[in-house]
Amino acid sequence: MSFIQELADQLAKDVLEAQDELGDDRFYEQVGKVLLAASPTVQEAFMTSIRIRLAERRGRDFLNRTLKAKREGGKAPAAPRDPGGGH
Repeated sequence: MSFIQELADQLAKDVLEAQDELGDDRFYEQVGKVLLAASPTVQEAFMTSIRIRLAERRGRDFLNRTLKAKREGGKAPAAPRDPGGGH
């Protein structure tokens, strides 16, 4: 990982923790604007890390809810419909 990616990823991690504490699930957008004004390169790396970390959170939440339903005899959550794109 490059120096810029490492810095941006650590900032993304810190921002996501802070936004949980702040109760603001879009705080990362404000940080992204600050970064964009200072360095578009860092802002791009930061936003990539944010997207990856948010996707991992959603995937992990889905996994945990599915396992909980299985263990408790409940109905598993439905996966989102394929939006016809993505990575």
